[in-house]
Amino acid sequence: MSKLYIVPTPIGNLEDMTFRAIKVLKEVTLILAEDTRTSAKLLKHFDIGTHMHSHHMHNEHKTVEGIIQRLQNGESIALISDAGTPAISDPGFLLTRACVQHNIPIECLPGATAFVPALVNSGLPNDKFVFEGFLPDKKGRQTRFLALAEEQRTMIFYVSPHKLVKTLSEFVQYFGESRPVSVSRELSKLHEETVRGSAAEVLEHFTKKEPRGEIVVVVGGFVPEPKAKRSKFSEQDEEE
Repeated sequence: MSKLYIVPTPIGNLEDMTFRAIKVLKEVTLILAEDTRTSAKLLKHFDIGTHMHSHHMHNEHKTVEGIIQRLQNGESIALISDAGTPAISDPGFLLTRACVQHNIPIECLPGATAFVPALVNSGLPNDKFVFEGFLPDKKGRQTRFLALAEEQRTMIFYVSPHKLVKTLSEFVQYFGESRPVSVSRELSKLHEETVRGSAAEVLEHFTKKEPRGEIVVVVGGFVPEPKAKRSKFSEQDEEE
C-alpha cells in the first residue's frame, strides 16, 4: 500500500539509527533525501540500496506534485533529512500537508531529534516549552525578541555557530543578563558539550572560546515578580 514514511536519522552517532528505520528504508520504493551525498554515506553504512531522489528547501515546492502522483500510483516513499527528524527546521511540512490533503497515509517513525536531549540536559523546566527553531536573520528579528521577552515557558532555539555570540548578546539585551541559558553543541558526537549559566556567563564563555558544530540553545522562561501580599488591616479598611 502506498504510504509516506517520515524517517529520523542520527544527529551524529550512527548507533542511534533504529532497527525499524533501517527496515523501512530497505523496503520502500524511493528515499527522498535532503542531500543525497550526505545520505549516501548513511545508506552505505547500513547496506541500504534503495534509490534516492533529492528533496530540499530549494526544490520542494516543485517536487511535491510529482511525489504525490507516485504515492497515488501505489509506491511507498520515505523522507529523510541530513540529520534528525524531517520537518523539524528541515524540509517535510509541504509534503506531509499535501499527503493529508490527498488522503495518503503518513507514518512518522520515532527517532533522533536535537532539541529533546538539549532540553532535558539543560536542567531548565521542561514540563512546558516552546520550540522557536532558527530566529529570523534580519527582518522581524527584533520583533521576535520583544515578543519572547516575557515568554514564561522554556524556549528552544537552533543557532548557527557563527551567530551564537551575537544571539547570546541579544539574549542579554532583551531577556536580561541573569536569564538562565544552556548551550548544547555536537550532541551525540565525540566532542559533545553543554555549557550552562546566566546569559552573561555563557556569552563570556563563547566570546573566549570559538563555538563550533551543531548548536541548540535552551533559555529559561520569564519569571514574573510575585505580587505583594496584602495585610489583613488593608482588607478590613476596604470592607469598612
